[in-house]
Amino acid sequence: MRTRRMKNASAPRRNMILNHRSGDFIGDMKTGDVIPLWNGSFPRTDEPCASSLTAFLPQRRGDASIPAVVLIPGGAYAFCSVDNEGDDFAKWLNLRGIAAFVLRYRLAPEWRHPAMLEDGSRAIRLVRAHAAEWGLDSARIGAMGSSAGGHLLATILTLGTKGDPASADPVERESAIPDFAVFCYPVITMGRFTHLGSKENLLGENASDPELTDLLSCESHVPDDAPPCFLWHMANDESVPMENSLMFAAALHRKGVPVSLHVYPHEGHGLGLGGSRIPPFGDALPWTRELDLWLKESGLLASQTESRTP
Repeated sequence: MRTRRMKNASAPRRNMILNHRSGDFIGDMKTGDVIPLWNGSFPRTDEPCASSLTAFLPQRRGDASIPAVVLIPGGAYAFCSVDNEGDDFAKWLNLRGIAAFVLRYRLAPEWRHPAMLEDGSRAIRLVRAHAAEWGLDSARIGAMGSSAGGHLLATILTLGTKGDPASADPVERESAIPDFAVFCYPVITMGRFTHLGSKENLLGENASDPELTDLLSCESHVPDDAPPCFLWHMANDESVPMENSLMFAAALHRKGVPVSLHVYPHEGHGLGLGGSRIPPFGDALPWTRELDLWLKESGLLASQTESRTP
């Protein structure tokens, strides 16, 4: 299949903070800056790089390094729901002193697995590689995935690597595994309870391949050293059954991985923060309060920042 540039992952050239001639970061990063994932072309192709991260930065208090989260929006691997599962989440995290980076990754039908996994892994590596430069705490680099973006995050946890020390690319030497992970109504399995559209978009003509179905059913491949995870789901989600979160939480628990699971007795999918979506998000859904508490108890909130709980 001939590849072509993904429109919704393209970035305004004026916002890019990479110097493409040298590959060096230049100037001061600010909210709205767009950071290409790859220098030049995508891996194994001559296709120009379109995948990117968009930075959302909190107001700094002092010189202490702060946590960061890579946000992976959903969209059934066909589009990126960047408004409610990217930008809104980023602003919510900023209120807690956490830097956020919204990922735009490769999508179907132009791309199939493993292109999405490559972009998601690269995003976490890129943030970790520049942590010191951007004032981030390299030990508190997390990720947050929603719906199909949750599946992408789960595949990073189960299939991602901790970096190649021998790579000529310093970014590829870094680990792709986040230090903590947040899942919002995630697709987890490619089996009975999968979201069929996500599976078909991810695998294309290989959607019926039993080996790929097993490999990308993340509940079956949780590693012993997976990071702490927070999951939430609606009990009556008619798009992505709550069994996805239940199976993944059970698999994490069996491996001794710290996990916090929250299931709410309501309908809905793709809800994001809910409410008015206007900062400071005082009418956000209850899961935000649970996550706020989990971040505090896990020591993941910046010590110099007082969280403003909705």
